[in-house]
Amino acid sequence: MATKATGGIGRFAQDERRRDSDHVSFLKHKGFRWLWIALGLCLAAIAGYLLIDQEPRPNGGSWYGYTLGTIGFALILWLSLLGVRKRRINPGAWSLKAWTSAHVYLGLSLLVIGTLHTGFQIGWNVHTLAYVLMLLVIFSGIYGVYVYATLPQSLSANRKEMTRKQMLEALTAIDRQLESAAQPLGRAEADMVIAALEQDVFAGGPVARLTGSYPGCATARALRAIGTGSQAATRVTALLEKRSEQLAQIRGQLRIRAMLEIWLFIHIPLTIALLAALTAHVISVFYYW
Repeated sequence: MATKATGGIGRFAQDERRRDSDHVSFLKHKGFRWLWIALGLCLAAIAGYLLIDQEPRPNGGSWYGYTLGTIGFALILWLSLLGVRKRRINPGAWSLKAWTSAHVYLGLSLLVIGTLHTGFQIGWNVHTLAYVLMLLVIFSGIYGVYVYATLPQSLSANRKEMTRKQMLEALTAIDRQLESAAQPLGRAEADMVIAALEQDVFAGGPVARLTGSYPGCATARALRAIGTGSQAATRVTALLEKRSEQLAQIRGQLRIRAMLEIWLFIHIPLTIALLAALTAHVISVFYYW
């Protein structure tokens, strides 16, 4: 009995630790383990560069440059496998959170490793192209970390405990009331309300979604044009204001989601271009040197 109880307590403690770790950000995973590893790697690279007594100073063609280049190339190849890891479901020692944490901090360490590998020699060649692409990949990744750390909370606040389906249903309910309330209006005003009701909620394109600006919004146009001279006009104006608020909530969700997703359309193609440039860089080095 005592053994069973002890085993049960042990499993309960493990479950509690697992639940606690589930709520820890990937940036803080295991007490910033990968941050410290990345910092150690950077300090070792800097110390090695400074302590080498060599003139001219080490560059990409020196033994130290080759060493840093090999480390950097291996890191980039491994970091590019994060997308593969995301498609595998196994929490294990290399959980997705651990892999993502390593991806972020080791990716940042390439700023130091890659720069020291160049020996601060920049030119119009494939080697510099690979370096510039690496910087672009890193900076786009920094943006990705920022949006994933800050925007989900904004997404939740904007949703106000409503699902996307519920938002659209609320808009549909307002539209039914507007359709009925607009019937006593004059022809011109009624046509403006009809245009607002017929306009696609998701129209506007990627620029509108990212900026949250919809200059062609038919609802806003109708709201500006229809006054409050009659009881019917007052009723329609009030409903148009409600519709505008509901549209703002839906478009707010679209904007936040677009900001969460847009960086992937930059980060991933840049990564592919970086791998291609790195391949050309490595081949040219071995072929000419």
